[in-house]
Amino acid sequence: MLEAQGNKPVDAKTRARYEAQAKILKALAHPSRLFIIDELARSGPRCVCELTSLIGADMSSVSRHLSVLRDAGLVELRKRGAQIWYSLSARCVVDFFHCIESVLQHKLCCQREALER
Repeated sequence: MLEAQGNKPVDAKTRARYEAQAKILKALAHPSRLFIIDELARSGPRCVCELTSLIGADMSSVSRHLSVLRDAGLVELRKRGAQIWYSLSARCVVDFFHCIESVLQHKLCCQREALER
């Protein structure tokens, strides 16, 4: 159970906020979805067919990944004729990617230092 300062239980509003945050983190917790976010951040809107080709997975898998990202509020879709185009709706996630890279670099540095001892 989550506890706040002073060992008091977390209130329902705070718990709901943490659960919403966890949903977003869970949506990011897959290599294909990380790739999709990165691709949309670098290249702008992409149609499902382009993402399918880039990932090398079947269209239903890519569509499912996009659905998870959309439900989490990370991407949005627009229809253009018969095609569906996805774009990044939360550009701040790119900052989070930079943070993750910093953690990875720090971890790598610490591992190297431990090996050198």
